[in-house]
Amino acid sequence: MAEVLGRADRATSPARLLRREAVRVAILSAVVASFSFLLGSRFTALFHGSSATVGGLWSLISAVVVLQATRRATLDSAWRRLFGTFIGAALSAIYLSLFPFSVAGLALCVGVSVLGGLVAGAPDHARLAAITVAVVMVTAKADPTVSPLLDAALRFVESSIGTAITAAAVFAWPEALPAGRSYGP
Repeated sequence: MAEVLGRADRATSPARLLRREAVRVAILSAVVASFSFLLGSRFTALFHGSSATVGGLWSLISAVVVLQATRRATLDSAWRRLFGTFIGAALSAIYLSLFPFSVAGLALCVGVSVLGGLVAGAPDHARLAAITVAVVMVTAKADPTVSPLLDAALRFVESSIGTAITAAAVFAWPEALPAGRSYGP
């Protein structure tokens, strides 16, 4: 009996759990990145074929940014990603509906999104909104024939695809918990 308990202790040692978690996160990263790219690019191709690769990339980036070591941290990151992306996409759509792309406009929108997030006490949201502003505005510059509303909506949905895939993945393969802990109440 003592031998069995000794093996159980070694199997759940902190170092072994850490290695197991590192492998889990690495595999999850690869899986969510590939699925996010495939679904994001296919989704975008339905509406704007020439930006399908950008759509896949934006979904992949969202998936990797959202994935954290724990389920709780991943879900917190997912909500921040969705909120920040929504703010950045909306701000960009409004600007680009009124004015053409310019570096000064890009700087203005990035600054406004960061200021708004910081004043609201949400620096992570501000950072994600600023990144979204940059992506939406640069893709608008690359193809000015796409309506600003479609461009912003595509970038938001692509980000949502990567975020949803990552959230599903951490529920399908959650982190290992130390002995005596459970996921439930």
